[in-house]
Amino acid sequence: MELTAETIARHLNGEVIGDGKLVLTGFAPATTAKPGDLTFAENASFFAKAEATEAAAVLVDQEYPSARKTLIRVQNSRIAFAQALPLFFPEPTVEPGIHPTAVIAKSARVDSSVHVGAHCVIGDQCVIGPRSILHPRVTLGPNAVLGEECVLHPGVTVYHRCQLGNRVAVHAGTVIGSDGFGYVFDKTEHRKVPQVGNVIIHDDVEIGANVTIDRGTLGPTVIGRGSKIDNLVQVAHNVQIGEHVIIIAQVGVAGSTRVGNHTQIGGQVGIAGHLKIGDHAQIAAQSGVMHDIPDGEKWFGSPAQPDRKTKRVLLAINQLPRLLKRVSELEHWVRGKSPRGDSDRR
Repeated sequence: MELTAETIARHLNGEVIGDGKLVLTGFAPATTAKPGDLTFAENASFFAKAEATEAAAVLVDQEYPSARKTLIRVQNSRIAFAQALPLFFPEPTVEPGIHPTAVIAKSARVDSSVHVGAHCVIGDQCVIGPRSILHPRVTLGPNAVLGEECVLHPGVTVYHRCQLGNRVAVHAGTVIGSDGFGYVFDKTEHRKVPQVGNVIIHDDVEIGANVTIDRGTLGPTVIGRGSKIDNLVQVAHNVQIGEHVIIIAQVGVAGSTRVGNHTQIGGQVGIAGHLKIGDHAQIAAQSGVMHDIPDGEKWFGSPAQPDRKTKRVLLAINQLPRLLKRVSELEHWVRGKSPRGDSDRR
């Protein structure tokens, strides 16, 4: 398909200002754009940089004047950027079929439109829905279920009885359904509590590389519809993640915690177990959460507290060197005024 400015504007529900027949051959940031490229500008500063480059056209969401560039005006340039990229860089296509090195149990039900890559293992009673893709070395334990159009990248492991909905993407090395970390101390040893639950991942979830999502002790660990989990995240047993949640890299969520819908959790956050994190909450990077967080609140710090309180504490800490110096000066002044010197201090 030839990508003209008109074609792209139609795809983005935008309008062309300039030459609608202009053929665009690539998408690049303004700093590296070449002739024929489309770029985008989300504010006046970026637009000025885009104007000075060799880019042929610019995605904008404001009424910028330009005598040199064709503009594609949209409602939100950053959203349009995400929508336009697949036009220039479509996902690689794979043909349906099963690689001869794959091992598939006779009782598994694999739709004829599924692609199964080299050295995959699919256990007894597994179900894989239409148009799903298993890249090389994916392992599905017995009774695992995948919905339609799932993509499992190399080395993903889905343990027994875990369920993935439709259009779930899981990146390389991730493990779904390993045992939760459950032990009780019995006299002189730690006795393992059997982890007999599973993991349920709802539609349109994307999970990054080397994520671990533990199965529930009893019942499921749940990831809600549309949630996005970055690389190197640990989700413990019986955690309930809501819908459209964003979790950034290296987060750890301890067992039985509930995270509300549309919540955002920054990188390297640690959340203790059995807590409730409200809807639309925001937790800043490297926070240590030890208490429930109400709906819509912003928390940060370690231990985490509401952002305004933490900011006041940090401002006070920044004043400590000056305060200590002032106290030392006052002590010297008091000692100098005392008739008996230091000997009268208790």
